[in-house]
This record gives sequence, C-alpha cells and structure tokens, in this order.
Amino acid sequence: MPSNKRSHNDKQISHEPKKAVPKKSRTDKSNLLFQFKITLLEIKPLIWRRVQVLDCTLGVLHEVIQAAMGWENCHLHQFIVDGVRYGVPEPELRLKNEDKVLLSQIVPKGGKGFRFRYEYDFGDSWIHDIVFEGCSPNDLGKNYSLCLDGARACPPEDSGGPWGYDDFLEAITDPKHERHGELLDWMGGAFDPEEFDAKTATMAMMKAVRKSL
Repeated sequence: MPSNKRSHNDKQISHEPKKAVPKKSRTDKSNLLFQFKITLLEIKPLIWRRVQVLDCTLGVLHEVIQAAMGWENCHLHQFIVDGVRYGVPEPELRLKNEDKVLLSQIVPKGGKGFRFRYEYDFGDSWIHDIVFEGCSPNDLGKNYSLCLDGARACPPEDSGGPWGYDDFLEAITDPKHERHGELLDWMGGAFDPEEFDAKTATMAMMKAVRKSL
C-alpha cells in the first residue's frame, strides 16, 4: 500500500492536475467521397438507389440507407462485411459496434466492385446489396450526401418481406382484390410502387447525416 508520507523532495513537485494525453480517434475520417449502389434483393422490378457520401461510420451509413431508400428506421439492422456482422451492440446478437468502423476501413483501396450486405428488420428480412462504385478526394462540407439516381418506391414497413410485398402489390393495385380496401386503409391512402424522386431522397439523406453527427 502506498505511503501517505511525503519526502522533502515532494516540495518541488507541482500539484496542478495532470492534463489528459489526447488519444487518436479510432474513427478519424479520410477526405474521401464514396459512391455506392444499393439494391433491395428478391424484388423485381428492382428497387435501388445510387448515393454519394463522405467517409463516415457504418452507423451513419445506416442512417443514409434508411433515408435514401425511404425506410422509417423502426427495426433492428445489421451490416455483413466479409463475414463480420456490425450493428448496434447487443450482447445477444453479438454485433460489432457500427460506430467504431469507417467506410475507409472496410472498403479496400482500388476495390471497385467490392460489395457487402445490409439487413433491415430481422422479421421481414429486407436484404440490401451494397456495391462500392468508386471514391475520390473532395473538399466539400462534412455533411455532404447525395442521391444521384434510383428507381421505384420503398416497400411499406411491416409488409412481410419480399414475398409479402408481392402479395401487397397485387392487392393494392387491383380494386377488385378482396383486400384492396383493407390495405388502402392500412396505408392511409394510395401507394404508387413506381414513385421515386432523387431530390427528395437527397434532402432526407442530408437531414439524417446532420442528425447523426
């Protein structure tokens, strides 16, 4: 046990509190702009988005995907990158912390065509294929994000996954279908599966990125 006694040399020691040595962040961002194509699997015609986003954590990319696609961010999710699963840390799910890894740490240099998966809603299991299409240095603002292009509306939340969505579309687009009225009421109005606007998606992405910083 250390002694509380002071030696005569202690008089020369400053008693000012020690300053903490700053540690280098494990999430120091690069100055790179990444471009991805995000495609919702098991649905035809394809539902997809092409987005650009500054280097960020997978946690921020989750917010970008939610906004670009049109999801409501009300279910669990995970990224699967080279067999490693990332998400919000949950002891039972054994996910690595998505807020501790950057895009620049998972995307290989010169790795155009590199792909990974994003799953949203473990019940409906919406699987998104994410393909890296390239990156470049940039001097734009840190909140920069952009939806360049895309096609078709996002399925409604809790519509039963890809197979349930097929049944939903059949009923919602056929006024004679026995569930047509029921599903219209559930949606709170009409649903256009072809509706998509890149500008609206961009605005949602920028809002999501600002909120997550």
